[in-house]
Formats: sequence, structure tokens, C-alpha cells
Amino acid sequence: MAYSDRELLARLIECEAGGEGDTGMKAVAGVVMNRVHATGGEYARVGQGSIRNIIFQPGQFVCASETEGGAYNPQNIYNMRPQQIHYDIADWAIAGNRLPDVAESLWFYNPFSPNCRPQFPSNVGYLQTRIGDHCFYNPTDAYYKT
Repeated sequence: MAYSDRELLARLIECEAGGEGDTGMKAVAGVVMNRVHATGGEYARVGQGSIRNIIFQPGQFVCASETEGGAYNPQNIYNMRPQQIHYDIADWAIAGNRLPDVAESLWFYNPFSPNCRPQFPSNVGYLQTRIGDHCFYNPTDAYYKT
């Protein structure tokens, strides 16, 4: 049985940010929904308003992949067991809510260090904020040419 968009988003939230508290989980959910509603660039072409297309776009979310580097990835959305908080945050984001600090962010990553780099790769994004272990990036004009 295929998962609904709500179920996919709840599982991704748990997998990508389950240990980051409500704020971290809302920030990750906001990035996914910002991509779904992107008005230009690759996410507008790939996503076409679809949560499923955004989550399963190759190379975007480690948690959407059952294998990484040729090895089984046990931390994937299929192994998640979302709780009510994950569904509540998914519903919150799907309804159009965003954290002000995340703004228009289209990317996040964990640098595994205390510092975030100022630019996202290829200068398609600039640092917006850090929430917990994740750095969040808003798009630059270069992104819209992707």
C-alpha cells in the first residue's frame, strides 16, 4: 500500500529531525513544503506541488533511501513509526504554516560541527539560520537558474 503524502511527511520529519524537538521538526517540515511550493528552479519542475515527488527526488533526503553508498540504510522512512507529534507537525506544515526563522529555506543539513558554512554548495543558497544541529539556507538568484 502506498503511503499518503501526510504519512510520508510525518515519517520524513521523524527520520530527519526526530531528535531536534518541535522547532527542529517544524523547520524540516517547512523546508519540504517550501520545495513543494517553489515558484522556480529545480524544485518547481520536480515537485509540481507534490510532497511525494519532493521527498523521493534522488539525492535529496538520506531518509528517503533504503541504501546509502551501497549499504543498507536502517534509518529510512520505511522503518519509522511516527507518533502523533509527527502527524501534527505534518498537518501544521501542509496547512501552510512556517517558522519565521526558516523563511524561504529550501535546504538544510547537519554540518557535524558548531559552524554552518555561509553558502550552500554552488552558491544556490545563503545561510538563513541554525536550529539545533541543522543549518538552513534560503535560495539565491543562482538557484532560480537551476
